[in-house]
Amino acid sequence: RLMPELPKFDDEDLKSYGDEEEESALSPPAALMSVLATQELLLENILECIPVGEFAVIQPLSDEFCLVLGYLLTWKLTLAFFKAASSQLRVLYSQYLRRTKSLNKLLYHLFRLMPENPVISGPTSEVTNKDTKTFFTEELHLDVK
Repeated sequence: RLMPELPKFDDEDLKSYGDEEEESALSPPAALMSVLATQELLLENILECIPVGEFAVIQPLSDEFCLVLGYLLTWKLTLAFFKAASSQLRVLYSQYLRRTKSLNKLLYHLFRLMPENPVISGPTSEVTNKDTKTFFTEELHLDVK
């Protein structure tokens, strides 16, 4: 709930960033970026032996699973922050992510974490290839009970 409220504080300082000749950048919230940088290092250690194109098998509820989930949830917060920012602020934030290579690291991690066949497991009752349900064809409900 808090992330969409944060960009308005940077809107006030936006005028001071337009005067510089070199390409300027503005960091998203420092606490968020600090957590993201730490998680990037941890995830790189977990996935270092897996090349892009291969996929890692992460066991549910393992330590690695918790680290990956935390990393992806941090990116979800970052994207919520971006969504609430004005287009001028998005440009500055994206320049920061480009300089820190955080977006490149996200893509490398995603391509190593994405399963080869994202089929939803469940009861299989004579399902043909045409009717196979995948994570891309079905809506995912994440309600906490």
